[in-house]
Amino acid sequence: MSKPTSTSTRASAVQADVVGRLRAAGCVFAEDEAELLVAAARDPAELSALVERRVAGLPLEHVLGWVDFCGLRVAVDPGVFVPRRRTELLVRRAAALARPGATVLDLACGSGAIGLAVAALVEDVALYAVDIEPAAVECARRNLAPLGGRVYAGDLYRPLPPDLRGRVDVLVANVPYVPSEAVALLPPEARLHEPLVALDGGRDGLDVLRRVAAGAGDWLAPGGHLLLETSLEQAGIAVAVLDRAGLAPTVVTDDDLPATVVIGRR
Repeated sequence: MSKPTSTSTRASAVQADVVGRLRAAGCVFAEDEAELLVAAARDPAELSALVERRVAGLPLEHVLGWVDFCGLRVAVDPGVFVPRRRTELLVRRAAALARPGATVLDLACGSGAIGLAVAALVEDVALYAVDIEPAAVECARRNLAPLGGRVYAGDLYRPLPPDLRGRVDVLVANVPYVPSEAVALLPPEARLHEPLVALDGGRDGLDVLRRVAAGAGDWLAPGGHLLLETSLEQAGIAVAVLDRAGLAPTVVTDDDLPATVVIGRR
């Protein structure tokens, strides 16, 4: 007579099956992803559905509905840009420049992850955010509502309330900086499942960055800072753009992430 299969044995078998399916689909971190998917599922049917979506190529974060960013669980809906780990440098530098009670503006905010992470590090910030994508705006509103953050739908500065002019202490903008011709080279998870407007930065990748820099002086408080993520190769051009916009530029990098941030001070 055979012994009944233990709960732990069944769980191990389920985990192994999920790992096998993910590996077959080309998921590099199959073991880690399997653990997250198993933990997220309430029953076998839901687990099967989650795994099927991941095997079909959806980003893991869209399948789970959240991303771990700067130690925070940030909601990320399908069709919304997934914040990358390299953007943690932008968050750290912004938080270092923001004093308690500062006014922080997150342009092209996506899920609102950057503003949320800055607010977790700095007390009592007044948080504003903007995105042009309706799905991103809805997602950001959900993420930032507990902090009293105000999220606006529209193109960069256009939807902001006029009384915010000249009052922003820290302006963060993780705008698209992939050159148009390089978008086709992005991983399918990004290219097929994230909005093009969040990826395509124009001919040299810096079209949106130029627009942000050109308008920043009207919104920054005296001594306020604009922080922009770029590639290391684009940093020299970005510095020149900020200089022409009347912002004193500096560049910071983190080789471990790797990440590059250009900072302009009004």
